[in-house]
Amino acid sequence: MGERCGWCGTDPLYVRYHDTEWGMPERDPRALWEKLVLDGFQAGLAWITILRKRENFRAAFAGFEPAAIARWGEADVARLLADPGIVRSRAKIEAAIGNARAYLAIAEREGFDTFLWRRLDGRPLQNRFRILDEVPASTPLSERIAKDLKAEGFRFAGPTITYAFMQATGMVNDHLVTCPAHASCAAAA
Repeated sequence: MGERCGWCGTDPLYVRYHDTEWGMPERDPRALWEKLVLDGFQAGLAWITILRKRENFRAAFAGFEPAAIARWGEADVARLLADPGIVRSRAKIEAAIGNARAYLAIAEREGFDTFLWRRLDGRPLQNRFRILDEVPASTPLSERIAKDLKAEGFRFAGPTITYAFMQATGMVNDHLVTCPAHASCAAAA
């Protein structure tokens, strides 16, 4: 049996996330949106910070229900800025609210899952990286998806954030080929 991808270290929360969630193809539109919002909050921070606060985010953001969040205003922004359980960035909070509105427009038109997955013909890309240094921070595909998201009104979804999102949601399988999770994610495709 191979070794896990080195980025997850030994923190039990991070290891569990790596082993059971990261890279598994996600098709649920609301779950996809939640992960994109969380990746936006992660900008400039370590993912483990967001992972440790994820349940607080879920409570503060109404279970990441876009229809509820899309109606929020300044009082909700103020409430979130006072919540020590989340990342308190006005720009990221306001982006999440705006992103909920953009999500709803896409969902009504074609479905958020369809909007994302059609760019890959519905099938995850199966990369075959052997060392972490081979894994890119962004790709032409993440640049195109980020551009499309921006055109829809999304913020905090640039090419690097979008690629991290694609990795997390299994749109690309970036587990190293030496990692046992590579095969399980490929089989889930």
